[in-house]
Amino acid sequence: MKTWLITGGANGLGKSMATLLAKKGNVNLAVTSLKIHNIDFLDQYNHGQILKLQLDVTDKNAIQDVVSKVQSKFGQIDVLDNTADVGYFSSFEEADEDKVRRMFDINVWGTVDMSRAVLPMMRKQRSGLIMASSSLAGIISDASLSFYDGTKHALIGMMGALAQEVDQIGIKVMIVEPSLFRTDWDDRKSHKKETQISDYQVVDDHIAAIEDYDGNEPGNPDKAAQIVLELIRKHYNELPLHLPLGKATVDRGINYYDRMKDHFRRYRNIAKSADYRK
Repeated sequence: MKTWLITGGANGLGKSMATLLAKKGNVNLAVTSLKIHNIDFLDQYNHGQILKLQLDVTDKNAIQDVVSKVQSKFGQIDVLDNTADVGYFSSFEEADEDKVRRMFDINVWGTVDMSRAVLPMMRKQRSGLIMASSSLAGIISDASLSFYDGTKHALIGMMGALAQEVDQIGIKVMIVEPSLFRTDWDDRKSHKKETQISDYQVVDDHIAAIEDYDGNEPGNPDKAAQIVLELIRKHYNELPLHLPLGKATVDRGINYYDRMKDHFRRYRNIAKSADYRK
């Protein structure tokens, strides 16, 4: 995996991965950010193998331009790491539609459009890896995060289907599903709207609980980047479609799927009765 393109590389898991790869020196690395000065930290590692690019992932023309520039400099793209995202906290009823739509444009359509832009090249190469940043929020829904959860659920559904479509042509898809990591995500990249409706106190309670973790999130983004890179380098042919990261993702995920298994078994006969009789 010689050439990487990382979106949203100014912070969070994207920054950790960009820093790790930049230190390796034997990787061609293209990193994007909405504000290019936010990725100037890469300059200290650059000896000609790093390309910094400004990008708003909601701009399709800019996406095509970025992919063309990376291809022109490095010849191909082996890994696309979609890490650009934002968050939004509010009750379902009171959510600001403009902010929600903007979030979907970044989290969902940004990932979709970036992936579509590299697919022709990867199909020609008959190789490549597309990574999408979902979350524990793509598995389990929580009060105050209804629309953010929606973006992450959407990615799991769409990228899962993409994985089936490209499986026979040498392209792999991996959906990264972290829990709370120490990336300052809930402060720096998230909008919060406290409820004005007393019936929704659970929303403010959940926002407060998340804020209590600020600076003390259990997830280590540098360790996460190392895990992802080691999997790609040493276990590429066995890469999982879903990569849970963080204790909360595996613990809550196992509990959720156990409960869903029991739920489906409980309603199995009712469900089957809806079919035509054979």
